[in-house]
Amino acid sequence: MKLTDQTTTLGHLSAHAPEMLRDLAETQRPMIILEGGMPRAVLQDIASYEATQETLALLKVLAITTQAVNDGKLSPAADAFARLRDRLPRPE
Repeated sequence: MKLTDQTTTLGHLSAHAPEMLRDLAETQRPMIILEGGMPRAVLQDIASYEATQETLALLKVLAITTQAVNDGKLSPAADAFARLRDRLPRPE
C-alpha cells in the first residue's frame, strides 16, 4: 500500500469530515493529513487502529519472551515438554 497516494489537506478534512470518516471505515485505508504541504498526521478507522495495537502488543510479548529465552530465563517449549515427559511414569 502506497500511503503517498492517500493524502488530503487539513482544510479538506475539515470541510468533508463525515464523508471521509465513512470512506475510512469502508476502505480501512489510512489517510495522510497534510498541513502546509507537509505530512502531519495519519487518520485511520478504529477497527484498523485496534488491530494494529493488538499486533504491536503481540510483537512486544514475542520480543520480551525471545529476550528472556536468550538470557536463559526461560526454556524453549520443546525443552520444557521433554522435561515433563521425563517425569511421567513409564508404561510397563
